[in-house]
Amino acid sequence: MKRCLIVTGGGDCPGLNAVIRAVVKRAAVEKQWEIVGSIEAFNGILREPTEIVILDEEKVAGIHYRGGTILQTTNKGGPFAWPVKNYDGSWTTVDRSEEMLRKLQYLGVEAVINIGGDGSQRISQQLFDMGLNIIGVPKTIDNDLTATDSTFGFQTAVQIATEGVDKLVTTAASHNRVMILEVMGRYAGWIALNAAVAGGAEICILPEFPYDIDKVLKRVNDRFERDRGFVNIVISEGARAIGSDYSTLSQQEIGYENRRLGGVANVLMNQLKEAGCEHSIRTTVLGHLQRGGVPIAYDRVLATQFGVKAFEMVLQGEFGRMVSYQHPYITSVSLTEALLQPNLVDNDTALMKTARGIGISFGD
Repeated sequence: MKRCLIVTGGGDCPGLNAVIRAVVKRAAVEKQWEIVGSIEAFNGILREPTEIVILDEEKVAGIHYRGGTILQTTNKGGPFAWPVKNYDGSWTTVDRSEEMLRKLQYLGVEAVINIGGDGSQRISQQLFDMGLNIIGVPKTIDNDLTATDSTFGFQTAVQIATEGVDKLVTTAASHNRVMILEVMGRYAGWIALNAAVAGGAEICILPEFPYDIDKVLKRVNDRFERDRGFVNIVISEGARAIGSDYSTLSQQEIGYENRRLGGVANVLMNQLKEAGCEHSIRTTVLGHLQRGGVPIAYDRVLATQFGVKAFEMVLQGEFGRMVSYQHPYITSVSLTEALLQPNLVDNDTALMKTARGIGISFGD
């Protein structure tokens, strides 16, 4: 019996369980493969005792509509930066990748399917370069990978953000307020842009287009007539004013290397007040509401397609590659190509042209 390992790394995402289920069900057709999963990405392999679970059809029955991942996930630690506490109480990291490869060989793992975003796929590339038979499956609500037309979880996040805009429109109109909704996306503005268009926001602030607070204020004031009116603003967590740095939150988590973005809604509110905005302003941060919950049908379907394709790549020995959706095909690209550059919003983006065409202001 051959053995294939599944890991889910990085932030959780609606659709992860649908990928896991699809891999297991596709492997069951072959009847020669055992699928196992590592708890918390590669950490389950690195821990003592090892934390892996056997994934069979009974184990994955009905999990496709559940949010999160039954394997759990993490964006801390990993084979190349395992956190170790020093005697003086400080922390450092060590490279345990060689040790992990030996352990995978001992466990009889012949192939690995790594489900994750750009950070996880960089780990995939490094492990492939070391000789591991590994395949990547793109996962990110940010939709910031250029090598695939879409990633599962993104449309669910957009749906949740749009519902947030819808709810804030009514309270903004009732109180004649400026409502600022902060959404996720890191350095890519796709969630904010889609939610602003779908929800009918007047202003959308994206990381790709640093904003001029005076232009934002002018648009706000234009929406009010004789002190009556309302404005809905969608802002991405990675947005920033011209000449300013990103808004970040302090974090003390050991092994967490990513810059923790957030707080930009309050930054914008204070900037508007300092610039002379006299209208009532409220902020809402959706935060991790966008990551959790039931994936919409689109994401379940795409995740299932990705899972089936990933295992078929295992069968064909197509390692060092990442599953990709290039409409209308589910195909694959090399990990090197997948990581070349991020997928960011630009002025040539079709939806960006639509947004400007209907009068949405981007403060630029």
